[in-house]
Amino acid sequence: MLRWAVIFLIIALVAAVLGFGGIAGSAAGIAKIIFFVFLVLLVISVVMGRRKV
Repeated sequence: MLRWAVIFLIIALVAAVLGFGGIAGSAAGIAKIIFFVFLVLLVISVVMGRRKV
């Protein structure tokens, strides 16, 4: 999932350099959402992994 966030971030940067503001903003927003979902899943995974059964 982190890979997808990086891909959308790169798309946003390239679109911004080429002057496509709308596409760059959308790609950056998607990258941000995917990154935060990744962080939440990472925290859940760490917490569940440390739990003793």
